[in-house]
Amino acid sequence: MYEKLVFEFPQEYNEITAPGDDPGFVVKPQAYFRGASQIPGSEFNSSFQIFVKPFFLDRVQHRHPKDEYLIFLGASFPNVFDFDADIEFTLGKKGEDEELYHINKPTIIRVPAGVYHCPLHFKRVDKPVLFLAACMMPMFGGIYDMPDGSTREMYYNGPIQCKYNPNKKCDSCGKCLQEDWKA
Repeated sequence: MYEKLVFEFPQEYNEITAPGDDPGFVVKPQAYFRGASQIPGSEFNSSFQIFVKPFFLDRVQHRHPKDEYLIFLGASFPNVFDFDADIEFTLGKKGEDEELYHINKPTIIRVPAGVYHCPLHFKRVDKPVLFLAACMMPMFGGIYDMPDGSTREMYYNGPIQCKYNPNKKCDSCGKCLQEDWKA
C-alpha cells in the first residue's frame, strides 16, 4: 500500500565538469533524491555530496520558484562539526543587492523563492565537507536570466535514464515536466 513512498537511493556518479576542472572534487558515488520522479507527489529534491577538493560548483546566478536550503557540514564522521574549509556563496542579484558570504563552519542557508543566488565556490577544502542542497520542488531546476534579457527555466533530473527513451540519459529536454507527477 505504501511502497511507492519508499525509495532506495541508487549510486550516482558525477559526469559533468567544466573543461579543465578536476573531476575528483567530490567522493563517488553520490546520492540524490530526484523528487517526484522517484516518489510521486513529492515537493522536495535533494543532493548529498562530500567535497574533498576545491571546486567552483555553481558559477551562474539563478533563482527558484520555491525555497531552497543549502547545508554545509563536516564530513569527518561522526563529528559533523569538524569543519575546515572556506566556501564563498553569494545571495542577491549581481550589481543590485548581492552579498558575499564566507562559510567556514557548519552552516545552513535558506534561499527564499525568487531570491537570486550563486556563485557557489568551494575555495579551500582541507577536510571533507558534506553538502546538501534541498529544494522544495518536485524536480531540480532554476530560472536563469539570459544575455538577451529573457529568462529561461531549466530543469535537470540527473544522470538517470530518460523516462521516454531508455537509450539516453536525462538531457533536460523538459518533456517530463509536462507530466503529472502526483501520487
